[in-house]
Amino acid sequence: MKTIDAKGVYYRDLNRLIRETINNGEREIYLKNVKGQYYICDGIKGKNIKVTIDGIPGNDLAAFMDGPTVILKSNGQDNIGNTMTGGKIIVNGIAGDVCGYAMRGGKLFVKGDVGYRVGIHMKGYKNLNPVIIIGGKAGDFLGEYMAGGILILLGLNAKDNEPIYGDYLGTGMHGGVMYIRGNIDLSRCGKEVGIKKLDKNDKKILSSLIKEFSEDFSINYDKIMSKEFVKLYPKTNRPYGALYAK
Repeated sequence: MKTIDAKGVYYRDLNRLIRETINNGEREIYLKNVKGQYYICDGIKGKNIKVTIDGIPGNDLAAFMDGPTVILKSNGQDNIGNTMTGGKIIVNGIAGDVCGYAMRGGKLFVKGDVGYRVGIHMKGYKNLNPVIIIGGKAGDFLGEYMAGGILILLGLNAKDNEPIYGDYLGTGMHGGVMYIRGNIDLSRCGKEVGIKKLDKNDKKILSSLIKEFSEDFSINYDKIMSKEFVKLYPKTNRPYGALYAK
């Protein structure tokens, strides 16, 4: 493992150093003293690369990433996993707004809460199927314009009867699926969203992903599954077609 001290290092210099380290054959990197540097691991490719981050990185962590595993030991900021194609991001704290924007593949697991517009424009690409799992609560516009992939909201830190999502849930959704743990308030959902009970295939998919999530964060699987989930799906794949065609 290669340790890189990011204390006081300008973000461009830090990212150049990370790339040089990987290009020199190192496959495991530990970044310490990270404090607000942007674009860490952006565009990096390679399935056998692991980067552990101690500190709080700046925006666009692992944007356009394809393959590596990034483990963030604390909180993250905005745009984590922006347009990523593959790999895995594990956030052991909370995360900011617009995480997983236009995500095409890979997995983003957040232990705590997330901000607004998480999963916006999320979509599959060819044989890829992106996944976002949020252990805490989410702000408004979760899954807005979602076009593919799987988005799971757990609300594990919510109090009894406390909403685990904000307003406009799934607004403009025209692909993919969301699994929400607990009850759904239709008045807070976009009109494009339909609601169903889980079928056998849904339960199989959900169980596999929750097991992976619970192992990553050492959370009891049975506790997570002790509540029922509901499935949100798009009622049409062209929710705004009438606005553009007669």
